Amino acid sequence: MKLYVGLGNPGKQYEGTRHNMGFMAVDKFMELAHGDFDRQGFHGTYGIVKNPAFSEPIVVLKPETFMNLSGTSVSECVSFFKIDPEDIVVVYDDMAIEEGLIRIRQDGSSGGHKGMQNIIDQLGTQKIKRIRVGIGEPKFNTIDFVLGKPSKESAPLIEAALDNAAKALRDIDIQGFQKAMNVYNSIKKAK
Repeated sequence: MKLYVGLGNPGKQYEGTRHNMGFMAVDKFMELAHGDFDRQGFHGTYGIVKNPAFSEPIVVLKPETFMNLSGTSVSECVSFFKIDPEDIVVVYDDMAIEEGLIRIRQDGSSGGHKGMQNIIDQLGTQKIKRIRVGIGEPKFNTIDFVLGKPSKESAPLIEAALDNAAKALRDIDIQGFQKAMNVYNSIKKAK
């Protein structure tokens, strides 16, 4: 069993904000996979995709603990389903990546992302796959920037990046992590 996690903050006031790119990406993945977030548990909302196109069932989780405590939700889910850390993919926003691009990594530090850092701390390993959705450098206060919504000019770039993140999640299972990483990391401009 695999676990795909989209990071964000729960509540209407955070919908569509840059910090909720993980939530939006897994929503798009669920559309592609014909799945539903039809369960509550592990301090979050989740669904299980059992589509014959995929190699095994995939738990798709949106923690509702608020970003900085995402690891609580993830560790509970991992423990319940007995999922190995190498079978987890986490999707989240990243200011160090240009708007419209995504970057897939095998493992490593959190790069300062508090949600990802909390997952690393809770699971006790940096060997967690991740998809980082670019939101670009803040042009003003960082907190206001990440908790704000993309501009009209940015919206098409963000939408393309979210589409690519959803497709990457699909392709990680169907084609393998390395192939998906090669394909999506090589995209220079959002398509």
